[in-house]
Amino acid sequence: MRVKLRTEPRGDYENIDVMTGTSVKEIADDLADRLPYTVIAAKVDNHIEDLNFVLEEPCKVELLDMRTQAANLIYQYSLSLMYLKAVKDVLGDDVRVEIQNSLNKGLYTEIKTKEPVTEEQVQAVENRMREMVDADLPFIKTVVDREEAIRIIKEDGREEKLRLLSENLGIEKVKFYTLDGYRNFFYGFMAPSTGYIKYFQLMKYRRGVLLRFPHPSAPDRIPEYVDEVKLYQAFGEQTRWDALLGVNYVADLNDKIESGEYKELIQLSEALHEKKIAEIADMIKTQKKRLVLIAGPSSSGKTTFARRLCIQLRVNALRPLYMGTDDYFVEREDTPVDEKGEKDFENLDALDIDLFNRNMNDLLAGKKVDLPEFDFMTGHKVFGKRITSIDPSQPIVIEGIHGLNGKLTEFIPDEEKFKIYISPLTQLNIDMHNRIPTTDERMLRRMVRDYLYRGHSAQSTINQWPKVRAGEDRNIFPYSGEADVLFNSYHVYEISVLKKYAEPLLRKIAPDEEEYAEAVRMLKFLRFFRTIEDDSIIVNNSIIREFIGGSIFVD
Repeated sequence: MRVKLRTEPRGDYENIDVMTGTSVKEIADDLADRLPYTVIAAKVDNHIEDLNFVLEEPCKVELLDMRTQAANLIYQYSLSLMYLKAVKDVLGDDVRVEIQNSLNKGLYTEIKTKEPVTEEQVQAVENRMREMVDADLPFIKTVVDREEAIRIIKEDGREEKLRLLSENLGIEKVKFYTLDGYRNFFYGFMAPSTGYIKYFQLMKYRRGVLLRFPHPSAPDRIPEYVDEVKLYQAFGEQTRWDALLGVNYVADLNDKIESGEYKELIQLSEALHEKKIAEIADMIKTQKKRLVLIAGPSSSGKTTFARRLCIQLRVNALRPLYMGTDDYFVEREDTPVDEKGEKDFENLDALDIDLFNRNMNDLLAGKKVDLPEFDFMTGHKVFGKRITSIDPSQPIVIEGIHGLNGKLTEFIPDEEKFKIYISPLTQLNIDMHNRIPTTDERMLRRMVRDYLYRGHSAQSTINQWPKVRAGEDRNIFPYSGEADVLFNSYHVYEISVLKKYAEPLLRKIAPDEEEYAEAVRMLKFLRFFRTIEDDSIIVNNSIIREFIGGSIFVD
């Protein structure tokens, strides 16, 4: 039987002959010596499958290691199940564990016990997990119908999962995984066995435990530890907000949509955003900061946030000058190139840093400055159109992906700067053990905006997403710790709004297209959410309007 095989992400296919009934695992095992990293799963004719999948007819097979989003998530699910089982073995059946959010290159979790967990207990849990790796225990998959799943979840006493599955959401089949007698529901796939999950680290962290694992850029090692204190505080603040809003899990949000209470929920969520922006504006005035730098990953809502911050600064009797860094691109012919020889517009060296610093310092000194405008048609800066000066009380608000990178403003005194990191930090999870990755939230935002305003298909957005993420890893995330304040642009209701726009776009992706597997994964995740069909109540200055339309700030 002829199989087209790909072993590198986005690489070429080669033809191989295998026996009918061969599993993907057998192919991966045969090729292990020539593969750079451990294969976790596979894409078979553009469907994600676990390694136990058996090939019965000619097909295309792509082996997936942790460099891909699909395999990375499967690694996380498998590691999480090992962690839950180990906590149960070490601390007992009555202990509750919540897997809450990404943090410090891992997952932040909380173990609910009468007394805070100790370093010794955390080490004992990690030791138990390493025993599982050495034993190479299988993850046993069982697929049951919805009624049987409800019976199992009742038996296991998982209330938040029961509420979700008891709703009529069109979920007909439910997948359970069992590890050494411990059973749980996960909506993703697992690795074949614990022997595949070799790289991890447990750390006691504040009130919880960090479950750390490799980054896709280096699948065979644990990344360097950096304490993301502001990120931890932002997630904690969002947890308090969600409790105030009465939404801890997706089932809570669905209940409010079903009852019509979502309208008040939207208003409260928007009010919390406005209050936070006003607090940041107060900080800028109190600290007498003159240069406000705003940065964040794709689809964070930077433009809307910057505009709303300017309004709040004006409420504080300040008259901010708003500008972006795009007008400081170097001349097109001087743009640096990436490893493929393509122009790299996200590289810091794509900006004229000397001119930027000179202009900002002159403005801060009260001088008249001929600010450039970049003509994207000709690829050159144009001068003479924006001759500007500001008075000593006016702050400059600047939005750009490199805003937190000290090299952008290296010739400007630090005491003038106020740095803001913005990102949607998803705190709402499907249940206690199935989290919603922030990257999924951002991709949904970008997908909807790309279609409505840029004429791009969902297929195009998914195709470009790995490149977008790689750019963020280079240019944005390493500098998030430099921020004076972090603004969480996430709304607890937004996935239910985005679903209305995103689902039809995802369904257009055909099974024979490369992006189909990711579309299916997103659709499966979206099915847990009820849809907010009427989004007219969302105010026209909302960050969500930047993506679904109707914004007063974005054309």
